[in-house]
Amino acid sequence: MGETDGFIKVLSDAKTDALLGVHCVGPNASELIAEAVLGMEFGASAEDIARTIHAHPTLSEVFREAALGTTGRMIHL
Repeated sequence: MGETDGFIKVLSDAKTDALLGVHCVGPNASELIAEAVLGMEFGASAEDIARTIHAHPTLSEVFREAALGTTGRMIHL
């Protein structure tokens, strides 16, 4: 894409790890938010998102990185 501006932030409960919300800002953010909504609807935790395969290189893998970040385990920071 050649884009470097934007971010994604995953909010999860400190005790249960349940997804509380996701913020997406930047190009193609609308394509990322659908996965977050699906995860929240089905009661996914940040760990569930982190363990889900996200192909590389794709835009969606940033969501996995953000989920890993809830426990300080980001790979590509």
